[in-house]
Amino acid sequence: MAFYLAIEGADGAGKGTASAALVQHLVAGGRRAALVSFPRYADTVGGFAIGEFLAGRMGRAVTPQAAAVLYALDRFESRDRLQALAAENDVLVFDRYLASNMAYQGAQVESDTAPELMNWIAELETGSFGLRLPDRSVFLDTPAAVSRRFIAQKHQRSYTDRTFDEYEADDGLQDRVRANYRRLASAEPSRWQVVATTINDQPRAPADIAGEIAAALPR
Repeated sequence: MAFYLAIEGADGAGKGTASAALVQHLVAGGRRAALVSFPRYADTVGGFAIGEFLAGRMGRAVTPQAAAVLYALDRFESRDRLQALAAENDVLVFDRYLASNMAYQGAQVESDTAPELMNWIAELETGSFGLRLPDRSVFLDTPAAVSRRFIAQKHQRSYTDRTFDEYEADDGLQDRVRANYRRLASAEPSRWQVVATTINDQPRAPADIAGEIAAALPR
């Protein structure tokens, strides 16, 4: 059964680039590895609904609880695919996984109610929807100014033609998301790895980031 490795971080942290570089690094080193990116906008009902929401086309307010269900539904609908990939590979790399739902939705409520909501989301995903916990999560720690620059440089997304989606446009939200990730990582240091993606506010090479993550994996 594959090792589940989740790459996490706020928007513009370089998760997609780092995840792809990590899979390439692992395969070059002789491991079987595959990449799954969430949300799966074109493949699931949950993913499609998330795309409509992030593009501002939902037409009604979406509560953090409702958004959490959509993100969890996207993964629930993907379970068969994940199980098939896990049977065929040594490492399954996720560009966003369970913690992203917790960090983002927890950032949209008052700080004193965030822990309760994040615990509810964890139970929804792993309990009600039966999703497997990651064996390790990696927090790509990226300064806010660098993240903003990276978002503006993103290629066209399948779900929107806007430069910033509903989450990316909210700088305060992104700061709270980073804080939530740091709390999650500090609460379970044995299950998390924190990786700085910049040196003196200059981005590190994706291959260097991938190498640091891979070096910490069990053989």
